[in-house]
Amino acid sequence: MPGKSRAAWQTGLPIAGVALLVVWMFLFAARTDLDSGTTTHRQPGFDSAAVSASVAGINATWKISPQPLPATQETATADKPPIEFAGRADDLQILRRLHLAMIGMAPSLEEVRAFETLATPDRLSVWTTRLLNDPRTGEYLAQRLGKVFVGIDDGQFIVFRRDRFTQWLAAELLADRPYDQIVRQMIAEKGLWTGRPAGNFITAAVVGEEVDENKLAGRTARAFLGQRMDCAQCHDHFFAEWKQQDFEGLAAYFAPVQISAVGLEDQRDFQYSVDDAKSPEGKRNVALGVPFGKEWVAEQGTERERLAGWVTHTDNRRFDRAIVNRMWGLMFGRPLVEPVDDLPDPSEVPGTDTLDVLARDFLDHGRSLHRLIHVITQSEAFLRDSKHPSAETGEGIDAASESWAMFPLTRLRPEQTIGNMLQAWSLQTIDQNSHVFVRLFRLFRERDFLKEYGDTGEDELALFTGTIPQALLRMNGEFSRQLSEATPLSAPGRLAGLSNTNEELITGVFLACLTRRPTPEELRLIEESWRENPTSKGNLAEDLYWTLFNSPEFSWNH
Repeated sequence: MPGKSRAAWQTGLPIAGVALLVVWMFLFAARTDLDSGTTTHRQPGFDSAAVSASVAGINATWKISPQPLPATQETATADKPPIEFAGRADDLQILRRLHLAMIGMAPSLEEVRAFETLATPDRLSVWTTRLLNDPRTGEYLAQRLGKVFVGIDDGQFIVFRRDRFTQWLAAELLADRPYDQIVRQMIAEKGLWTGRPAGNFITAAVVGEEVDENKLAGRTARAFLGQRMDCAQCHDHFFAEWKQQDFEGLAAYFAPVQISAVGLEDQRDFQYSVDDAKSPEGKRNVALGVPFGKEWVAEQGTERERLAGWVTHTDNRRFDRAIVNRMWGLMFGRPLVEPVDDLPDPSEVPGTDTLDVLARDFLDHGRSLHRLIHVITQSEAFLRDSKHPSAETGEGIDAASESWAMFPLTRLRPEQTIGNMLQAWSLQTIDQNSHVFVRLFRLFRERDFLKEYGDTGEDELALFTGTIPQALLRMNGEFSRQLSEATPLSAPGRLAGLSNTNEELITGVFLACLTRRPTPEELRLIEESWRENPTSKGNLAEDLYWTLFNSPEFSWNH
């Protein structure tokens, strides 16, 4: 483990001490919104009893599989014994899952203490509501969904403003605006993309000086309907029912949009045509068309308004299934059905799989994403432990994970990894109320870390493996060294100074880094190691932080 020296900040103690005291007063002033025992929680704008009923419905139909799965208790045979469900995870483990899924980092020690003061039996539901009303949730989910809606390319700065789009989307998600309204505005927005940020969904597809209608058609199908129609742009799809004329008809709805002095506007009486070598004129006219549900298309409105109505139509089950599957993936780290942008056709009989049941519940309750998150995070699947009896032998562990008999183990995304490290560095919660110094520290550290660590890109829910350079970056990188250093302003230093015993220090470090207390065996081993090589509490805190930063448990959701 790397040795660290604190001689630098000990030098010139009288002057440095006064300066540090001033900074301390600004950085760690009391915050009334997070005081233990006095936190107020805004109630959700929907009936909690109805949510419980929805959860019960999902749990009751859970053994209806979204995909062909191994034997369940009902379908077990002599060759395929029933899969045993894992037990319920403890509340702190579930708390960590909630934070990773909703704000992209584990809870702070301050938040752990506040959570443990809640004495109500539904404290996880109460805390979920609190997170849904936290601007960090809107910002994080907007960043992740934004990659789906507008991609990851920088685009043309003059006509595409990712920051404006993300800010707008974050505000819409925080306010729990119905999802169909958000999508309709993105597809049909007019005006300047700076004043009407939803329009950046359109301007993200600008190539040169023109809007690429094919790019918008492909993204609309993938992001909002969970369908890969891109392959039908040049030819009929080889493996799916989509035809080239289906894709062209969809693109025709975006063809009239243009960029003018007033921003986005739709040309009237526009005739869309495509290049066609077989045509005498070299071009072929294309009529507006949708691949299914033609009766859902309204007769009035601009082309984009009519398309938006068709995409979000209440009879369009693909729309609800796509977002429910994606939100499930954001909460678990793995979607119900993979891949998220190439879902199977809905069955002719609604309600024959878990995804369909959840999608129908989402539609019936106003397409509220807040309510959907409550239903997902209160389901038995989300509350199950990630430890399964089959893990002892290794046999059947894949089947248990695939059938959701246990909470799936998924590697943390890069921004979650650095988010965890940054939050563990501070005992206080890092949010919009933090001192500007702390927020800038997070901004620059996160940016630099992601640049070196790498990002998963646009495939938000694709499985990925860790690399040796990533592991070395956590072990030997400047980030780990700085964030594990015991200074008067860092969590390692503060825990070392506030702890009366080694056990208190060890417990505090484990809660800050892993959102759990150490096991008796871990305590014993650490105490024994310390007795063999006595050191200061500051050095002990640094060594523990470095060790936990590099532990598998730190870099996985479980």
